[in-house]
Amino acid sequence: MTNTPILVVGSTGKTGSRVVAKLEAQGLSVRRGSRHAAIPFDWEDPATWGPSLQGITSAYVTYFPDLAFPGAVDKLNSFIRLAAASGLQHVVLLSGRGEAHARLGEDVVRNSGIDYTIVRAAWFAQNFSEGYLRDPILSGILPMPGGDIVEPIIDIDDIADVVVAALTDPRHRNTLYEVTGPRLMTFAEMAQVLSQAIGRQITYIPISFEDFHANVEASGGTFVADVFTGIARETLDGRNAHTTDGVQQALGRAPRDFADFAKQAQSLGAWTVAA
Repeated sequence: MTNTPILVVGSTGKTGSRVVAKLEAQGLSVRRGSRHAAIPFDWEDPATWGPSLQGITSAYVTYFPDLAFPGAVDKLNSFIRLAAASGLQHVVLLSGRGEAHARLGEDVVRNSGIDYTIVRAAWFAQNFSEGYLRDPILSGILPMPGGDIVEPIIDIDDIADVVVAALTDPRHRNTLYEVTGPRLMTFAEMAQVLSQAIGRQITYIPISFEDFHANVEASGGTFVADVFTGIARETLDGRNAHTTDGVQQALGRAPRDFADFAKQAQSLGAWTVAA
């Protein structure tokens, strides 16, 4: 396996960068799949797909920013068809929990004839420390829709560990792992945990989906806001208000608690502002 690189599509993303680091820490060869990689990969440029797949037998695939984006499933389908023809033997797909479009993406790899592992993930804890909620946290607020809906938020390092296990151990092939954190939490409870870890008050502010759209639009544009708001409306309705044992099944250990994530992120300077 060390002589055959593993393709990581989305190698600069939240999960992809961690998967790359963990694979390379095991001495494995990785082909980074990003627009600025040595062999560029761009979802918007199908001409880059073939060169990225040359000589590849295993791949981790994410679609940025989400499989719910218009056209994403069609592009994934075209990519997987090309991958199968190019000799790909195993694909690990990152999917979103409770998302209808993500399920369509899952069907693409499940019906491709290629061995697959689907990692269907809950809401990312790192959205607070690396994503669009970091700036509000720095301002002392956590503005989210959903009210008292509970979510089993997951540490991305757990997702990456499951992905790496799937890429390196054939026992995980043709399997779906639905991965969550170990407990259900409201956004108000998450704000309390963040307050304790950071050492200053973080206040949860319940907002409407319209306000959520406006917040995302201000930083990411209307198109991104439309898609993310649609996902929020779809998934923050109680459908994901239960934990699963996917991490335990895949890794033989429990998932990390949100409080442990918050403490580690704080220790690494996630919410430190340069003077």
